[in-house]
Amino acid sequence: MILRNPRGFSSFRWLSNCNVESASGSFQTAPAQNAVFDREMKRKQRDWAVRQPDFKAAQYLKEEVGWRVADKVFDLTKFNPLVLDIGCGIGHITPHLIKENVGKIIQVDMSGGMVQSSSSCDDEEVIVERRTVDEETLDGFSENQFDLLLTSMSAHWINQLPQWMKKCHEILKPDCPFIGSMLAEDTLYELRCSLQLAELERIGGVSSHISPFVRSQDVGGLLSSAGFDMITLDSDEIEVGYPNMFSLMYDLQLMAESHCTYRRNRTLRKDVLVAAEAIYQSMYAKDGKYPATFKIVSFIGWKPGPNMPKAAKRGSQTVSLKDIGKIVEDPEMMKKMSEASDGDRKGK
Repeated sequence: MILRNPRGFSSFRWLSNCNVESASGSFQTAPAQNAVFDREMKRKQRDWAVRQPDFKAAQYLKEEVGWRVADKVFDLTKFNPLVLDIGCGIGHITPHLIKENVGKIIQVDMSGGMVQSSSSCDDEEVIVERRTVDEETLDGFSENQFDLLLTSMSAHWINQLPQWMKKCHEILKPDCPFIGSMLAEDTLYELRCSLQLAELERIGGVSSHISPFVRSQDVGGLLSSAGFDMITLDSDEIEVGYPNMFSLMYDLQLMAESHCTYRRNRTLRKDVLVAAEAIYQSMYAKDGKYPATFKIVSFIGWKPGPNMPKAAKRGSQTVSLKDIGKIVEDPEMMKKMSEASDGDRKGK
């Protein structure tokens, strides 16, 4: 569990200082057809968050997930001259990449404040370009332009995921991968249940306070429908411990992960918040910490082409799964297997 303890945090500080809607204007943009998320409000939330003094201290989750996405790039055997980081935020993937894997990275985000604050690559030989582009539309990019697409903790705010993934497939070159991670269903279920039970008790009904998330099992179908092949999915949970429910809600605002559906309820009564805090504590708190669960679904999809990696033939494995533990603990055996694998490639 990651433990989060904001320094000098006051329980109701977020109520007076972090109301993004009041700070950004009270108007609500008209929803596009079948749109769920208010993208203009999300942009304002990101612009607001990046200006806060505690902003960087709340990026622990996005830093962790961004590192995991970058780690998957290291598994690629091909060099990627041009890479697109979709919804880059302040650059949670780019700093971890190296010149042996990538040549140039274009970071895009709809928040100009985020893009201006985005981190460069630690490897100075990697070129980084920053653009303020709505990651939902990806305007300005041409067909078969990129060698690698990356995205981390941004795709769950996309309104039309099927069309968006088709656009990603279009701008990606053949034989090239799309690697990313996004929040999935059951994220923040503790907070959702606490707020719903508190509202039922206090006002006799429930409102929408946490955005809907895609189901993990649906991501593979969306990638396949968009034209991707050799799809790999991985689901994981990250649990973060907070000193109370209000520090969690404050950090969500600093992450720019506040609720932004068109049908959101704009207010929360103080008595509902107090009741939700008590319910959260009684139902979920342990060892003095309030756990918050973030469910992450990671994916890799390849745009088909003549040189795309192929799955190994059924029955071609040389090691039993029951012997994996022995291999990991025996460096000599791992070395022999690596040499044998290299010999097979040279023979082909």
